[in-house]
Amino acid sequence: RFAPRLSFFFGIGMNFFMEVAKLRAARLLWTQLIKEKFNPSDPRSLMLRTHCQTSGVSLTSEDPYNNIIRTTIEALAAVFGGTQSLHTNSFDEALALPTDFSAHIARNTQLIMREEAGINRVVDPLGGSYYVESLTASLAVHARSLIDEVEDMGGMTQAIINGIPKLRIEESAARRQARIDLGKEVVVGVNQYQAPEETEVDILSIDNSEVLKTQIARLEAVRRGRDQYQCQKTLDALKTAAGRQAANLLEYAVEAARARATVGEISLALEAQFGRYQAQVRTISGVYGEAYQQDETFQRLRQDVKAFADQFGRRPRILVAKLGQDGHDRGARIIATGFADVGFDVDIGPLFQTPEEVVQQALDNDVHVIGVSSQAAGHSTLVPRLLEVLAESGASSIKVVLGGVVPKADRESLSALGVAAFFGPGTPILEAAREVFDLIPGPQDDD
Repeated sequence: RFAPRLSFFFGIGMNFFMEVAKLRAARLLWTQLIKEKFNPSDPRSLMLRTHCQTSGVSLTSEDPYNNIIRTTIEALAAVFGGTQSLHTNSFDEALALPTDFSAHIARNTQLIMREEAGINRVVDPLGGSYYVESLTASLAVHARSLIDEVEDMGGMTQAIINGIPKLRIEESAARRQARIDLGKEVVVGVNQYQAPEETEVDILSIDNSEVLKTQIARLEAVRRGRDQYQCQKTLDALKTAAGRQAANLLEYAVEAARARATVGEISLALEAQFGRYQAQVRTISGVYGEAYQQDETFQRLRQDVKAFADQFGRRPRILVAKLGQDGHDRGARIIATGFADVGFDVDIGPLFQTPEEVVQQALDNDVHVIGVSSQAAGHSTLVPRLLEVLAESGASSIKVVLGGVVPKADRESLSALGVAAFFGPGTPILEAAREVFDLIPGPQDDD
């Protein structure tokens, strides 16, 4: 009864045949593993349920209409690979949150594929292709070895506690980013075939303060309209159940939600029993820099960083931070890896920090720069607050830089408040590291 209800989420990138093979290999592995470990009587247990989303990583802020083509190719790979459901990203998501216009195109991409091309009418259309079958078999073998490795650690929970999956992802992402920055992997409109002029695109502007006011008003209305006694009763039951290992907490959480308890209240009831998980922040080093060993610009920056350390007795130090509810940390971790490889001391904050927490960590670690990564439009309220807290703490000398999806209009207002530099998606790490280094008073100013 359990296996047919499980669904898996896959991100789909631009390596078309590899992405098709990835989904086919996943179905193969699922069937093999379920048979080996459980031998189910229900044949539906052997069917892998998948949802796919086109890649946000492949979207570029440069020449953004190219993203429509990228999303279409990735969507085709997902359908050819056998996905049951699909999310197609909007072309402007490397610039801001999607507009109604861009979301309309993203939706119609799927409709045209289904209604006009009819590609969903064929099961496994690339099955039998020597290339695709070979890729599928190879991926299945490699994936099985990773599964065995995780099992040897004590299972995925233990692997996550040890940070292994995240480190593997970070290593792969850093290696790929180095290839892109060096031009070894072509991204059209970014490192080759650039447009002669910048493409202007209408973007969505969000007033975060109004969103916050609206959400607070909705929560207050929910609390006024519910049976407070019944709500508290379900929360108490959830808290009690959390203290019993055998209890089905989902059932109790659903009852609390039916009584109009908020997500925050449900989470706090569980936290009262379990505490709040604190992730251990681990990083890799050497992966990005390995690709740059023969690069003069890289070596020159490393020498400047070393000169800084020789003169001041410490290396330039940056805190890479994620503010608010933005959980996208791939870019932040690649930046951390690349900066470490040129010689920076790099601290990484945990996800979901407040401006106050970021400033405290910056002060505790005596950093020169705070680098904020923003992918979910929270910067327009959170970064001004960060600057305020720095000023209140007497730490305005700490530079603040902002990277990620930051519209031009936001850059202008944030620059006026004191943000020292901005780095959009696709900015080469070496270029960003040089600019950040030059913001820090040091021996490079003596030239």
